Amino acid sequence: MKDEIRRVGEEALRELKELDGLEALQELKVKVLGKKGTFTALLRQMGGLSPEERPIMGQIVNEVRSRLEQAWEERGVELDRMALEKRLATERIDITLPGLRVPRGHIHPLTQIVEEIEDIFLGMGFQIAEGPEIETDYYNFEALNLPKDHPAREMQDSFYITEEILLRTHTSPVQIRTMEKLCPALPVKIIAPGTVYRNDDDATHSPMFHQVEGLVVDRGIRLSDLKGILLNFSRQMFGESREIRLRPSFFPFTEPSAEVDISCMLCGGAGCRLCKGTGWIEVLGSGMVHPKVIEMGGYNPKELTGFAFGMGVERIAMLKYGIEDMRLLFDNDLRFLQQF
Repeated sequence: MKDEIRRVGEEALRELKELDGLEALQELKVKVLGKKGTFTALLRQMGGLSPEERPIMGQIVNEVRSRLEQAWEERGVELDRMALEKRLATERIDITLPGLRVPRGHIHPLTQIVEEIEDIFLGMGFQIAEGPEIETDYYNFEALNLPKDHPAREMQDSFYITEEILLRTHTSPVQIRTMEKLCPALPVKIIAPGTVYRNDDDATHSPMFHQVEGLVVDRGIRLSDLKGILLNFSRQMFGESREIRLRPSFFPFTEPSAEVDISCMLCGGAGCRLCKGTGWIEVLGSGMVHPKVIEMGGYNPKELTGFAFGMGVERIAMLKYGIEDMRLLFDNDLRFLQQF
């Protein structure tokens, strides 16, 4: 039995040297040292030995087992290293090859326009104000001189959540909220960029779009101040050669009210397809703040005056970049967006 144990050990060591993989190493270990392995089977026969032979056989078994376990560990480390070298050789990266460029994202054209508008007005001393997109009927209409029975409400097909809560149809509610917050401090000089919602959807309208509202309230504010601010804005946004004109219009929250046109960027005012032969392009609405709106904001309309204006960011972007269909700005087509 002593010779058989040594023979099994020597045979196992010989097979270890011939192995070429970790999986084969594990299979051989089970074959020799497993519950049904050849070495384990020999150990079970020790029960039939005499008391004098058992210590001798036990010493031999421990020696052989120790050699096998050490050999298994060493061979395992060696096979693991060989497997790693083989994998590194097959997965070798040629560092001299040029890398793959990951496409870089960039700011959406509408965001670019909003940031440009903000920079222009910040440079003229305005501050940026914000308000909620889910608005009450009071701030969206009533406080802006649009009572519940006012016919001008029909001009804006609104998204109502309840009878008194809706998605705001313009950024004008920020005017009232800001005046309430600042009153009685002066001057009030803000722009309010933000998202608004109306039930429109065609080439020049979207159910969700963006506006920038402007408001100035102080002592001695005149219509000429409004014109000067808007002329400066138009020249910074569309070019130093731009001129503007104010056409009489109607808005419930301003009196007098005016539509603002700029001289055509394409023809310089001579008349072309873009300006429909008139030489002028409409860009925004404006006017002197209605006394009732000033009063709703907490100020005294007998002592103060102000002006307000509002522009659609999409319209500014379409004019600046020559875009004919507003829906392109919301399609998320990378071929279109990468042009900006």
